[in-house]
Amino acid sequence: MKVAPKKHLGQHFLINQSVCKKIVAAVPTLAPKSLVLEIGPGKGAITQFLLERNDIDLHAFEIDKESVKYLNLTYPQFTQVHLTDFLKADLRQFFEDQPFSVVGNFPYNISSQIMFKCLENRAKIPLILGMFQKEVAKRIAEPPGSKEYGILSVLIQAFYDVKYLFSVEPGSFFPPPKVISGVIRCTRNNRLSLPCDEALFITVVKTAFNQRRKTLRNSLKSLSVSLPSEFSSKRPEQLTVEDYIYLTQFIEEDGKKQH
Repeated sequence: MKVAPKKHLGQHFLINQSVCKKIVAAVPTLAPKSLVLEIGPGKGAITQFLLERNDIDLHAFEIDKESVKYLNLTYPQFTQVHLTDFLKADLRQFFEDQPFSVVGNFPYNISSQIMFKCLENRAKIPLILGMFQKEVAKRIAEPPGSKEYGILSVLIQAFYDVKYLFSVEPGSFFPPPKVISGVIRCTRNNRLSLPCDEALFITVVKTAFNQRRKTLRNSLKSLSVSLPSEFSSKRPEQLTVEDYIYLTQFIEEDGKKQH
């Protein structure tokens, strides 16, 4: 059975088996039969090697009916392929309250949305290992001070330790994308929750980076808040996750004093 890659789904099928093996090898050894969710398996390039792992209880979410049919025919032993959109799925329906890791060659047009949904469910997701457009992968993994460091970096690094693993050339896919790809691994850190208002933290980070060329004094002006003097003249990319937590706490306390 042939499966044609569909442009509207952002499908670029991985065809380089050594890259697939590298991705699966980067999933650390898990407790016996740990749940793993593969997002967008397509024709099963990564799936086939995940199925070989004895420590993995694999599920897959795929929104392309043709790909689901192909997977069912090609891997009849793999009975947990779900015709499901990860972004719309009620994850408790599939995994109840059990933790599960997320793996995949993510469609690049929704890769950031996938990460935000993982963040929302971080209490249940100890590991994310994904293929992204390289600049997005770099953005998530970059430390403070770099040009790539931004909103995704801060929000994800608040709860995950991120490692950029390797780059993948366009020729490893069919059809080849117009960009280089990058694989990253995000491992849940020990921070259960933020010691500040999380919604305010997100607002502060997003507002700061929306005008990243300005100093924080100017980029956060729209929030009408006071800033610690040591941060006023800094630019958004100069602050660590801990700095943003402290900044949010400062803004919270200042708001209480004014009421």
